[in-house]
Amino acid sequence: MHTAREFNFDGLVGPSHNYAGLSFGNVASFSNVKSASNPRQAALQGLAKMRALAQRGFAQALLPPQARPNFRMLRSLGFTGSDADVLARAYRESPVILACAYSASPMWTANAATVSPSADTFDGRTHFTAANLNNKLHRSDEHAQSTRTLRALFSNEQFFAVHDALPPTPAFGDEGAANHTRLTASHGAKGVELFVYGRVEFDPSAPAPKKYPARQTLEASQAIARLHGLDAARTVFASQNPAVIDQGVFHNDVIAVGNGNVLFYHDQAFHDEKAVLNQLRVAMEGVGAQLTAIRVDTGLVSVADAVASYLFNSQLLSKPDGTMALVIPQECQENQAVARYLEQLVASGGPVDELIHFDLRQSMRNGGGPACLRLRVALTEAESAAMHQKVIMTEALYATLVEWVGKYYRDHLEPKDLADPQLAIECQAALEELTRILALPGLYDLT
Repeated sequence: MHTAREFNFDGLVGPSHNYAGLSFGNVASFSNVKSASNPRQAALQGLAKMRALAQRGFAQALLPPQARPNFRMLRSLGFTGSDADVLARAYRESPVILACAYSASPMWTANAATVSPSADTFDGRTHFTAANLNNKLHRSDEHAQSTRTLRALFSNEQFFAVHDALPPTPAFGDEGAANHTRLTASHGAKGVELFVYGRVEFDPSAPAPKKYPARQTLEASQAIARLHGLDAARTVFASQNPAVIDQGVFHNDVIAVGNGNVLFYHDQAFHDEKAVLNQLRVAMEGVGAQLTAIRVDTGLVSVADAVASYLFNSQLLSKPDGTMALVIPQECQENQAVARYLEQLVASGGPVDELIHFDLRQSMRNGGGPACLRLRVALTEAESAAMHQKVIMTEALYATLVEWVGKYYRDHLEPKDLADPQLAIECQAALEELTRILALPGLYDLT
């Protein structure tokens, strides 16, 4: 067993951050459709979170934003001419497609990929598979840049393997780490990987939601487990409760979160709660670990309160003394039932003994909380030395990025502003400067 640390790679919010309400099934996103956003505040809120956790000694890095607007997508859909012509025609004929091309959703890097640490894989390398996100037009093209970015950051093939996304068909709908949790005695030890799916493509009799789409399939989860070379005895596939998907739980990380040997979950999270827990306990015993399950009863926190506050979209972070901190959005403290529950949780003497809260309203209003903003990557000392170093959060990088945001980001963005050619020019200039700051030349294919 090697000693390893869990790095959280937070998504750096891009300069086109806007509320387009493109994600059917995401209640928060839909409820704020077409309201004005504040890209500058969104980026600064995210950076403040990264800095604060880095100052606490947690391993913190960032993933750069994706290029917006997505001119390649717009041109592939028949909008032609100069960049300005493309934007004007798209806004005139199909503003929703223009909004898709300007989508801010790559900020939620939990959807960028699924990650299996080297302790779990057949070849002893850390494996990444970019999520195809094929359930939504505005996200379906993200995997190309996600793969490109991951290969730039984890380029050493001695330590890392970055796979292409799965085929972009309904059978292999994949939403990345938002439906994946790793449980282990320590980050460097062998672990149990839990994949949660919403439907089964090749079994129409399997449970499935009736109102909102199930974005993750069993077939996709199984394919990723094969690609990563996971041991079947340490891999668990669990069906999400279709009834909670229909209540706005579009990803498992809106209803459950795990870290170390702790699974923090709502009692309605899984289709067969007892079977899932039994499988996890057996698998963890096989690696010499014991599952600690923190079950939240509906009587204490309803599904509606969990969705409204994003309680389970919090981050569970391991501290050096063996306890854990729960990183929560400010909304958790503003919801009476959730605030009351969290007070009891911290006082209970269990593994979670601290709450760290952040104001992430710009992200929350678009339908993503603290856990959506980060991709977890457990790395040994040798692996962390082999990755690209310029994305690790430091005081110097924080100060540079705050200045960069102040230079390039608007503080007010409305849907009509997406038709402004100047916004596209500003976005490109910002990313060109960012590649210099992060020492990632050629990160973006802007042809």
